[in-house]
Amino acid sequence: MNKLKTKFNRFYGPAIVSGLLLFLSFPKMDIYPLTWVALVPLLVYLYGKDKKTAFKAGFLFGIVYFFGTTYWIYHSINKYGSIPFVPSILLVLLLCLYLSLYPALFSYLYASHIKKSDLPIMFVAPVFWTFLEFVRSYAMTGFPWSSLGYSQYKFLPAIQIADITGIYGVSFLLVAVNGAVADILLLKQRKTERPLYSLIPTLGGFILLSVVLIATFSYGFYRMYQKRAGVDIKAAVIQGNIEQDKKWEPSYQSAVIDVYKELSAAAAVQKPDIIIWPETSVPFIFGKNGALTEDLVSFQRQLDSYLLFGSVQIKDRSAGSKIKSQKSANSAVLLNKDGNVSYIYDKIHLVPFGEYVPLRKFLFFIDKLVVGVGDYAPGDRYIRAVTPFGSFGTLICYEIIFPGLARKFYTKGGDFIVTITNDAWFGKTHGPYQHFSMAVFRAIENRKPVIRAANSGISGFIDSSGRVLSQTELFKRTFLVGNIRTDKTLTAYTKYGDIFSYLCIVCSLLLLLKKRP
Repeated sequence: MNKLKTKFNRFYGPAIVSGLLLFLSFPKMDIYPLTWVALVPLLVYLYGKDKKTAFKAGFLFGIVYFFGTTYWIYHSINKYGSIPFVPSILLVLLLCLYLSLYPALFSYLYASHIKKSDLPIMFVAPVFWTFLEFVRSYAMTGFPWSSLGYSQYKFLPAIQIADITGIYGVSFLLVAVNGAVADILLLKQRKTERPLYSLIPTLGGFILLSVVLIATFSYGFYRMYQKRAGVDIKAAVIQGNIEQDKKWEPSYQSAVIDVYKELSAAAAVQKPDIIIWPETSVPFIFGKNGALTEDLVSFQRQLDSYLLFGSVQIKDRSAGSKIKSQKSANSAVLLNKDGNVSYIYDKIHLVPFGEYVPLRKFLFFIDKLVVGVGDYAPGDRYIRAVTPFGSFGTLICYEIIFPGLARKFYTKGGDFIVTITNDAWFGKTHGPYQHFSMAVFRAIENRKPVIRAANSGISGFIDSSGRVLSQTELFKRTFLVGNIRTDKTLTAYTKYGDIFSYLCIVCSLLLLLKKRP
């Protein structure tokens, strides 16, 4: 048995187990209670390990964790990027190798600090983890996918604190509980190896963590059942389920619009205040193609509802009166009941290597590797649509995963959030489920209900406490009509942003600067 245990540890078995447990915690697997203990094997294994071993273990853990939660990118690259199987897998692995640097660095910092420290693991581990998870959300254009807290989107009492701390506070709490379990398992070993080891910080940590957990769940239940002032509005989301490979064919344009017309007319019977189509649902440049534009406006006037849809827009990039160039923007367009354009929002955070090539001027050679990648221009205005039934920002696709971006629409008010997307790229993988789960946190962080329209699903309605009120199935042509209650609450997170994360960064730096015996 000891020989088997030695081999298991030699090949970083605990790190692999932790990675697998986290994979099982996230959508679509959704065994979210596992997250509260998933890191324990890694944390216990890393105790006493040298820096090099710790880095390797963390790196392997990261590969398992991130490949399990982002494997679906392969589907987009292979099917729609026309890249063969092996190169597609290699590209996903390349992304995972980059993402794995963060848990590798976490493991390095944790292992190098905890061996000679009296501080409890339940403090050291979450501080380092949250610091690096936050950095990952912004570095290299940012990729906050698979942030630990997202695994808890169904565990509503535990995540209401996101309106104070953001998603990163939930991640901190999860790692703290994992750390507390590791503290218990390593208590005897730490005391044996260090006769002068003090139990006081660890005992104090257990008391403090218990208070924090009680406060978190008490606050959670209070927020979930708190009565909120607001008005009820009725909205309809249209899920056209248009095939990706036909969507932009000129011969298919009328057929695409006919699908949305038919579903919208059926939804209009229930008299919604607004009808919402998905990202780039209009397969032409609205406002430029005269005949198709007029036909759409004429139809919309019959609905007696506002209509929001995704459309590519052509933008003039000019200096003074002289036009320098024209570029496309991935936009959301709102028509009022009279068919007039009352709001256009241009997507700000574009998808790298999907909607633009980062550093294209310097990486000129990469064009040959990413043929077909869009060259969209980013928007630069965080604007809300203002209507008789409330004001809202529109987050397009990828933007919903960025908490810092979402809050900027609501620092001066707002009533609800709209997000439009086209997740057909992901196929029937875990991707659409993970993407949908992130909208739950944007609702809680800003205390704004979310309306989500997705081409192939999942479309749905989420209230300001994160409850999923209704949702559609994947790859089904349908519509959904629902009621949401608007919410004008200005949360601490909306107002002050990621102060909690900055505090973790400061604590991490203090730990690194502290002289250890």
